[in-house]
Formats: sequence, C-alpha cells, structure tokens
Amino acid sequence: MIRIVPAIDLIGGRCVRLTRGDYATKKVYDASPVETARRYADCGVQRIHLVDLDGAKASQPCNLAVLEQIAAAVSCELEWGGGIATTDDVERVFSAGATHAIVGSVAALQPERFEEWLSRWGSRMILGADARQTEGRWRVAVKGWQEEAPLSLDAILRRFAGRELREAIVTDIGRDGMLQGPTTGLYVQLQAAFPQVTFTVSGGVSSMDDIRALDAAGLQKAIVGKALYENRITLKDIALWSQKESYPASM
Repeated sequence: MIRIVPAIDLIGGRCVRLTRGDYATKKVYDASPVETARRYADCGVQRIHLVDLDGAKASQPCNLAVLEQIAAAVSCELEWGGGIATTDDVERVFSAGATHAIVGSVAALQPERFEEWLSRWGSRMILGADARQTEGRWRVAVKGWQEEAPLSLDAILRRFAGRELREAIVTDIGRDGMLQGPTTGLYVQLQAAFPQVTFTVSGGVSSMDDIRALDAAGLQKAIVGKALYENRITLKDIALWSQKESYPASM
C-alpha cells in the first residue's frame, strides 16, 4: 500500500505553492503551517514533507523556528529539505525536530560530503533529486532549481545506491504544481533499477485516482501538495487511505 506524504512548502514562515519550481508563481495560503501539519497528523499519516524554499535559495535553512513548532505539535515523522549545505545545517535540522533530512544540491555537487553524511546518519538522510527531462535524459536541478548539475539523475543514483542510501525523493519539475498526474513510468523504472532504494513520487499528483494508479504500479510513497490545497484530495481521503495503510489485511 503506497503511503501518502502530505507536503508543506514554506516561504517567510507561511504555506505556499510554486508551479514548476518558479518562485514568481508563488501562491500564499492562509493556513498556518503548524495547524496544517496538525491536521495532516490527525489523518493518521506517518510522515509529513516540509520544504524550506527560502533555505533553498539562500543555501542555508531559514525556517527552522517553524520546524520546531511543528515538531512540538505532531508526533509523526518529519522530512525537511531546503538549503542544507553543511554538517552544521544537518545537525541544526535534526535538533529542530526533523526525523529525516533531504539533501539535493550537496549530493549533486559535492557527493563526497553527502557520502560522509550517509555514513554518519544512515537512513535519516534522504536524497532529493529534482529533475527535468532534456533531450531524452533526466538532468538534476540544484540551488532551488535555478541551476543544472553536471551529473544525470541515473548517474547520481548509481553513485549513492551502493552506499547507505535507503530513500530518494525524485521530483519531476515539469509536473510540479501542474496537477497533470505523475510520470509513473519514470518511478517504475527507477524502482526496478535500484530496488534497495525506496523512491518517493513527487510532482503532478492531482487526485486519488493518481494515488490508486501509483499503488497499482507497486510504488511505495507519494508526496501530495497542491492537490490538497486546491481540495482535489481531501483530508478525509487521506484519513481513509491512511486507515488502509494501517489495516491492509482487512481491506
């Protein structure tokens, strides 16, 4: 049963959503990040996905006070990404209450450093690989999706899959915030090529039909963001699905 991982993207301590990673498309939502996280946790989700968009631009975490407040309000796992560039950043993120740290730019541009973090923190480290398809190849974007990394998506995954890497979030930038459905085939291929890594689908999920299709394809996790804010997937949907996760034998 695929797990739904609801997302909260942050700018200036507020909930926002971007389209295709473009900061100019920012849409601010009125809901408090802490209250939003609490509502998700009340639905029975096992993990919440938190993205510090300010941090991604600044190359250092910027919204850790919000993380601390969320960690104090919920008991589920919290994965945090955006701007993690140094060992001190990782330590600060964990100290603020994250159970997992998502690392993108450092993994792509300074792989030796990410390997050190994998050796130190193991399964608490998640590879964040945000990619665009260019001329038939998936290229990884870094620094808040503003630049392209020299390594392809496949090359980055091959480097870390044989190490301590256990989880990777692969975002299809072209689908992010578009509500057009995920690139399911990409994730099926990645999961088959790297079975030791759990891949999280990110980008394009627009409905529970998408979730059911991903589940039928054998995928294990999917991030849901804009579809929640736009009420295409409801809290009731998440609660019912989370109940299925908890009691698969009864379904």
